[in-house]
Amino acid sequence: MVSSVFQLQCSCNNYPWGKKGTESLAATLCAKTPNTGFQIDDGKEYAEMWMGDYPVLPAKDLQTGEELHKIVDENKEKLLGKPCMEKFGGVVPFLPKILSIAKALPLQIHPDKELSERLHRKDPEKFTDSNHKPEIAIALGPFEVFAGWKHQNDIQALFSVLPPLERFLPEQHAHFNNETLKQICQRILTASDEEVAKTQEELAKIPRENYGKQAYILDLLPRLQEQYSKEDPGNLVTLLTMNFLSLSAGDAIYVPADAPHAYLSGDIVECMARSNNVLNTGFCPRADRDSIELFTAALTFSPHNAEQVKLGRSATDKSKNGKTSEYAPPMSEFNMLKTSLKEGEKESIRAIAGPSVLFATSGSGKMMADGQTHDINEGYIFFVGHGTEVGYEALSGLEVYQAYAE
Repeated sequence: MVSSVFQLQCSCNNYPWGKKGTESLAATLCAKTPNTGFQIDDGKEYAEMWMGDYPVLPAKDLQTGEELHKIVDENKEKLLGKPCMEKFGGVVPFLPKILSIAKALPLQIHPDKELSERLHRKDPEKFTDSNHKPEIAIALGPFEVFAGWKHQNDIQALFSVLPPLERFLPEQHAHFNNETLKQICQRILTASDEEVAKTQEELAKIPRENYGKQAYILDLLPRLQEQYSKEDPGNLVTLLTMNFLSLSAGDAIYVPADAPHAYLSGDIVECMARSNNVLNTGFCPRADRDSIELFTAALTFSPHNAEQVKLGRSATDKSKNGKTSEYAPPMSEFNMLKTSLKEGEKESIRAIAGPSVLFATSGSGKMMADGQTHDINEGYIFFVGHGTEVGYEALSGLEVYQAYAE
């Protein structure tokens, strides 16, 4: 009979935007789990460590090697609980990851449920599920990201005072609104390589003071050009229309389905609804870009300023000792707990009416759950079945994240 609590082994993918070798926190944490055979190659990029039951890059039981989705499928009621099964079906409804980002990820959106269902029916090999994929990202250190739209007034200010941008304005734009913004994005994304490069060359020659409070565009432009090319339209879409945020450890953002985003640098905890669907249109080779018409048609226009992108955290009633805070995005599939303990401190997390995946990002200690005591050290990952209380005792500064659904 399967235990309600068991340690997981996970693995990393090797997307070219990931950090190399031991510079990658994703790889470093992945290598901490004992007896997995995972070894870091300093010549390889390590982008993401996945910690869920999604069949792509699935987590496995450390002791048996069995894939998590198979364990869950055979023990749904015990591990998920009836309420969670009725609400989300017989799967863990979220997918946590660690990302280590050396350069910009593709400019992308994750389609909503309606679009995902259509795409999955049409091309199930590319769009491997019919679910939506709203997500959160929590900074583990300095984190740079483009996410959501700038305030409409800030976008309009740029297109009103910078002559090179006039070529992307629709003919009728007396009232600058979301439809105008959609057309601008479509015109940039469909522009020729020469037109995109020429626009950037012209923008780089404009005096800094003409950009007002958005002069940071001139600092980021050569950096993005070096990462990809002067011909990549992602440079223009992100810098001219999207919020640029520079976050610190503990800061978080929420990205709804259909909202544009491109992570630029840093190490983060990411968690999303259980899906792997994505539409890319920039910061990638032209051959890898998805339909621009589909991308722009799907766009949502919220959030529409930097503050709306940010996700706060607050005290949680799941904590008994007050050492845990909670990120609660406006979606039903999951919340995320963060427990921070100094040496010798203890915490207890009340039983949750659904599954959890918890993982230590730093420190060491003991974890008590389901009548057993486990070592929990940096990089250790555990699955916790529904209705299970969890306790921690820190041997050194211990930081644990716990994604859960109920």
